[in-house]
Amino acid sequence: KSSVQTIGEEQIQNPYTELLVLKGHQDIVRFLVQIDDCRFASAGDDGIVFLWNAQTGEKLFELYGHTHKITAIAPFSSSDASEEQTHLILTASADRTVIVWDCTSGRQVQKVSCFHSTVKCLTVLQRLDVWLSGGSDLCVWNRKLDLLCKTSHLTDAGISALVELPRNCVAAAVGKELIIFRLIASNDGSEGWNILEVKRLADHQDNILSLASVNDLTFVTGSHVGELIVWDALDWTKQASECNFWDSSVYPDVQAEIKLSQSQNETSIQHLTSDEECVFAAVGKGIYVYNLQMKRVIACQRTAHDSSVLHIEKLPNRQLISCSEDGSVRIWELREKQQLPAEPVPTGFFNMWGFGRANRQASQAAKKMQENTPMFFLELVGDLIGHSSAVQMFLYFGELGLATCSADHLIILWKDGERESRLRSLTLFQKLAQNGDLQIKF
Repeated sequence: KSSVQTIGEEQIQNPYTELLVLKGHQDIVRFLVQIDDCRFASAGDDGIVFLWNAQTGEKLFELYGHTHKITAIAPFSSSDASEEQTHLILTASADRTVIVWDCTSGRQVQKVSCFHSTVKCLTVLQRLDVWLSGGSDLCVWNRKLDLLCKTSHLTDAGISALVELPRNCVAAAVGKELIIFRLIASNDGSEGWNILEVKRLADHQDNILSLASVNDLTFVTGSHVGELIVWDALDWTKQASECNFWDSSVYPDVQAEIKLSQSQNETSIQHLTSDEECVFAAVGKGIYVYNLQMKRVIACQRTAHDSSVLHIEKLPNRQLISCSEDGSVRIWELREKQQLPAEPVPTGFFNMWGFGRANRQASQAAKKMQENTPMFFLELVGDLIGHSSAVQMFLYFGELGLATCSADHLIILWKDGERESRLRSLTLFQKLAQNGDLQIKF
């Protein structure tokens, strides 16, 4: 029997009671990226990019240009004072090309095809008006797609993730290592840049799978064997680490599961996200809330899904959303646990027989256990069943709803049923008023 928490038909706190199914992709949809308040792009293994309206679910454009699966996507908006803001997106593919698309016209702006290997990640440094591509080397490009500078060949495995750091630096995950690079502007006044490797951090025991910025002072990394490391973003020193996510002795209030062996993917940190206060980690089938100030896990759901959790996000309220290989999307609420006062240790009988010391030790152990117990818990408040295969990721659009993409080739827009009903009633009311069919009696 699965130990995954379930929720009944009555999901009172789940607003997503309506859904729109968006079809068009012919293979796994791996990426969703927000363009503006009501538009997003989707991409995946069919090599096609679709642009959608998040309010209506209308397909705006189909962008053809890649011949293999898409491996990375990033929005790249310009806001020059001289011109109106233009929304662009960058897409990288296994065909060893990167294309820049104009989201307003749906046209291909430019294509770069000088890569020696597949580009696995794209990062835009908006402040410097450049973007970076990570593969077997790290390249820096301007808006016109001129190559400004590049590193020498780093590794055949290549850069798997990038994150922007202060002082014109970036952190690149290359296997088990974290490499810090700094971008330096040319002194001759030209638009040229140099990229300098400044530090290599080899604290992880296994490949780094996830990398996330917390704020200007902190970033975090997660590895295949479940190590979470918190780093100082200015001097790149290790601030804290956690590697006991799957250890039941750390969470005494969580019922331990009987397992013959611990497989690697059960401890792997697939995704990290953060607010200023906490890091939210997708570890194996579970989700964990790590408090940065307390430097420990304050809440966890060790079996949040039946399979690996692929993506996790914190909503503006105290809610989290997670999606999994099992095809489900779940909403969680972070709630404070009512702490019970520690019970006084009985004296008398055991002390008579010289058990006082053992009793005191037991009392201290119980007190310590209570102090180490997470002060919060994750309550399942919504279960969105609609996809028939692994849900790769999602985008939260506030009151417009939630977009999810899956290996079933579909995108689903989850809508607040009450809000949509009110909007339909309002539209009908306005139409009747315009047609003069509405008789208002006083």
